[in-house]
Amino acid sequence: MKKLTVLFCLVLISLSSLLFANGVAIKNAETSTYFKLLTSDVSVTVYDQIAIVVSTQKFLNNTGEKTLIKYAYPLAEDASGIGLRWKLGGEWYSATMTPSPQDTTLPGGGTTNANLQNFLGETPLFFDLKDSIPNDSTLEIELTYVQLLPYDYYQVDFVCPNDYSLIQSGIVDEQHISFALESQRNITYLEFVSHSPTSLYYNDSTAGFNLSIYEAPANTNYEAFYELSPDDLGLFSYSTLLTDTAFNCDEYGNGFFTFIVEPDPQSEVIDKVFTLIVDRSGSMSGSKIIQARDAASYIVNNLNEGDQFNIVDFASDVSNLFEDHQYFDAGTQADALDYIDDFLASGSTNISGAFSTAIPDFASNDTTLANIIIFFTDGQATAGITNTDGILNHISYLININEVNNLQIHTFGIGDYTNEALLSQIASENNGISEFLGNDELEEVITTFYRQIRNPVLINTEMTVTPPVLSEIYPNPLDNLYLGQQLIVVGRYDEAVPISVSFSGDAFGQPQTYQYDVNLADTTIPTYQFLTKLWAKKKMDDLMVLYHTFNPNSTEAEEIEAEIIDISICYNVMSPFTSYTGGGGGGTTFIEYDEHMDESIAEPHMAYPNPFVKDAYIQFQVDEQVFEKASIRIFDAFGRLIDVKEIQLMGKGTYKLLWNGTDGEGHQVPAGFYIYVIQYNHQVFKGDMIKL
Repeated sequence: MKKLTVLFCLVLISLSSLLFANGVAIKNAETSTYFKLLTSDVSVTVYDQIAIVVSTQKFLNNTGEKTLIKYAYPLAEDASGIGLRWKLGGEWYSATMTPSPQDTTLPGGGTTNANLQNFLGETPLFFDLKDSIPNDSTLEIELTYVQLLPYDYYQVDFVCPNDYSLIQSGIVDEQHISFALESQRNITYLEFVSHSPTSLYYNDSTAGFNLSIYEAPANTNYEAFYELSPDDLGLFSYSTLLTDTAFNCDEYGNGFFTFIVEPDPQSEVIDKVFTLIVDRSGSMSGSKIIQARDAASYIVNNLNEGDQFNIVDFASDVSNLFEDHQYFDAGTQADALDYIDDFLASGSTNISGAFSTAIPDFASNDTTLANIIIFFTDGQATAGITNTDGILNHISYLININEVNNLQIHTFGIGDYTNEALLSQIASENNGISEFLGNDELEEVITTFYRQIRNPVLINTEMTVTPPVLSEIYPNPLDNLYLGQQLIVVGRYDEAVPISVSFSGDAFGQPQTYQYDVNLADTTIPTYQFLTKLWAKKKMDDLMVLYHTFNPNSTEAEEIEAEIIDISICYNVMSPFTSYTGGGGGGTTFIEYDEHMDESIAEPHMAYPNPFVKDAYIQFQVDEQVFEKASIRIFDAFGRLIDVKEIQLMGKGTYKLLWNGTDGEGHQVPAGFYIYVIQYNHQVFKGDMIKL
């Protein structure tokens, strides 16, 4: 068997290159009234390419009055929020995940506030603070999230938009960024492109930089990149196994893993048969048709010798560049570029007609080739077959009747009016991916995506494991392998035994298998607890594809939504159906907050958030006039005493205590299952909580 280079990590697939630094505290979006940003601190820890980002901002209420605010953060689409907390009156409070979508309305309206909308981007995170903030007081907000930094041909890019000038042009007291990288591949270079760092270093396995800026505007993005050796690829593993009693979100096993499979740089590239389907209907007018021309031209200019290609464009009618696929050479390249320049936007949207023209071109193709369609549209079908099931059945019929093999159809929806259910299902049924873009993202996303799939080296990829201890593996089916890119596989295990992992598929019409021996972690590794959240995000992404195949009001869609909500809350990872809330907050000052009784919590005692990442509150109700100290003892899953806390009781009321996840000596305890015992006046209450 050949040896194929493999990396093992837990990651999220990303077509975006952005990490975000600063949120905004909004009092009134319509009048652009925001709290003043005083300080910004970004702490980035990267394991190979997995970035754990802690972004902390301190704001001043300089609005002249006590007020409520909404916090908004320009989170990237593929990033996963895993923790949010705020500091008011000298005390930290943690947000909890709730089973309701984000409230995306802005205080005071603000739908015409172009600067704010541009700053927040397409997928902002919103959080409503329940506490009114006194005038001239400070509010500190900390958001933690994970994201995979984009990887392309051994280079990893880091871009952190620290340009806050759309919100605040004045001085920011302090700006800090710390970047620390640990890599199991040799680090050959690191550069902080945008700034002159206070310090910067890189060696074989570690790298980093730091920067502090004082009394200056926040008007420059942080940009850096690092390079990993193409000669040092190997098998690396990030996995963790939670203890038997430490986890009860599901029954898939307490182990979490991910494999990243990367082809050897010397792997031979499989020739492509490629068709680009371009929507040129009337709704594509303006900047969208210009982007379409530019994206199509980029692809034509980057085909490989030996590739065959065609272009199909559609509105009410359907046209094509060639009657059949033609080999790429200087002549066909020139013909294609001239053809693309003539695209004009007008007419209806005949999606079924476009596929009627495109798919027969692949009839009975050589199985040694990679057959690829990239399809993008900005609207619903308004000509030809117009219903979703009809179009899906039509595509399936065309593939079968023309005996098309190894076809991938990748779909891209542009703007707010695409049929997401249709595009998601076309891709999922035909080994492709689906992406939904803003009006101005087409050229960038299409060109980046094409670069990633340009050079296939293994198609129809499958993974087998001996013994079969792995489960809940995503993506399903697996993606093909491409030169300079990575196949990412996440999953679960319930037994930490040595396993043999085989990746098999076709290369030039011949079966090919690559086999590796892997040792899965047999214990909980505290620094790898983010792996649980990355798996949850990938699981929810897979369920969202399935969700879009049903009517949102159908029983099937409602069941999928309920499952996504359960995963989101239990793993504390945001989803389209959940949001952060202020938890037990609600008073107007810290003192009022501390005395406030949260009427939404009816249980006599509870821990929240549960599961938690950093901090958990233990809350209990006292229904008698007791004036003594209550003790709260915390035990681990084996019954060992971890910590003892006390709180003074002052009669009837609701009391709560913050446990910051440390033992009696102040050391952080590992992720796991913990028990709290509350005792006072012959009363004893017991509950459990999970630290992730």
